[in-house]
Amino acid sequence: MPDPIIAIDRVNHYYGSGRLRKQVLFEITNEIQPGEIVIMTGPSGSGKTTLLTLIGALRSTQEGSMKVLGEELRGAPHKKLVELRRNIGYIFQSHNLLNSLTACQNVQMSIELHDQLSDKDRRHKAEAMLEAVGLGEWINYYPHELSGGQKQRVAIARALVSQPKIVLADEPTAALDKKTGRDVVEIMQRLAKQQGSAILLVTHDNRILDVADRILHMEDGRLSSREVTVL
Repeated sequence: MPDPIIAIDRVNHYYGSGRLRKQVLFEITNEIQPGEIVIMTGPSGSGKTTLLTLIGALRSTQEGSMKVLGEELRGAPHKKLVELRRNIGYIFQSHNLLNSLTACQNVQMSIELHDQLSDKDRRHKAEAMLEAVGLGEWINYYPHELSGGQKQRVAIARALVSQPKIVLADEPTAALDKKTGRDVVEIMQRLAKQQGSAILLVTHDNRILDVADRILHMEDGRLSSREVTVL
């Protein structure tokens, strides 16, 4: 078996300090393999988003070991965390598109840091990814001209265009109707499998659980040891 792409070992996390210090994650331990699609469920406030931001190097690991792409995040210098983030695609409930940019320009932003690509190459990659998510005819439209589902597809294209090794998605279907939500997740699944990415997806949406290779459950800051394998 290959080395895990994400390896979490006894991670604890706290908010606040002094008498207000509160523990929100307790002894989190798990591994995710390359190409694996893992869904994490659990009630609001259980710690799912906190764990996602720790894995994504958006928040500092306080206790335990958090290895992502073979790099230990706990105590890692800021420069190392920035480099690591370039290999991670983020998809959030709010699509966070820039309203002053077209769909294509929003997607291109994700590959601006790839110096080896020319402007023309970046444009072509962005157009191809938008085509892949079913927005080939909408590349020059601005966010205010797009539906909620279309905006989320742009956000997915932006997350996947740089072919990240890890995709982290937080409630990507929350604002979408059943069919659009299903379409969006299947696009993520197809593209990630093609690119060999690992996906960790947080959701309350029971309609999409069947896309997972594995389901984890978080409650009160603890990750359930009972993992449901989806056939």
